Amino acid sequence: MSDTLAKQNICVYIRWMIRRDMMEVLEIENQSFEFPWLGDDFLKCMKQGNCASMVAEHNEMVAGYMVYELCKNSLYILNFAVNPDFRRMSVGAQMAEKLIGKLSPQRRNRILLKIRETNLVAQLFFRELGFRAISVLHDSFEDTTEDAYLMQYIFKKEEEENNFLNISVANRIAG
Repeated sequence: MSDTLAKQNICVYIRWMIRRDMMEVLEIENQSFEFPWLGDDFLKCMKQGNCASMVAEHNEMVAGYMVYELCKNSLYILNFAVNPDFRRMSVGAQMAEKLIGKLSPQRRNRILLKIRETNLVAQLFFRELGFRAISVLHDSFEDTTEDAYLMQYIFKKEEEENNFLNISVANRIAG
């Protein structure tokens, strides 16, 4: 992609991942990680009732994907990546916003994920979205002795109030 296009934000359609997406997802996975998941890892998650897998689609291409676990009080991101051709175009931010939109004060009120200590790009990306490192997880990965940061995003009551105000204003304008 050209440098001009790489600086533009694009709009993606975020939907549930299906088997037909696997080839593109695995290609992104292999381009994104030193220790990538295998196809069986994705399929296992897709079959579990407490996991959800989604893709961000642009012009019928998978631009990114995320896999997360549904826990009692939180969502736990297991895997999250954007196609290198679509990075810095707001694809990752739109996927994260989709997850943030699933939070509520009554049920799941936080998102958690662990990020390798050497993955500065991911640390900065999630920090920019409001995630904060809450602890260091030592020897956190099976493939290395590398540590990880446990990062967390907490649903804020102000967001709920802002969403209510935005809906109220929109209803007054429409009504």
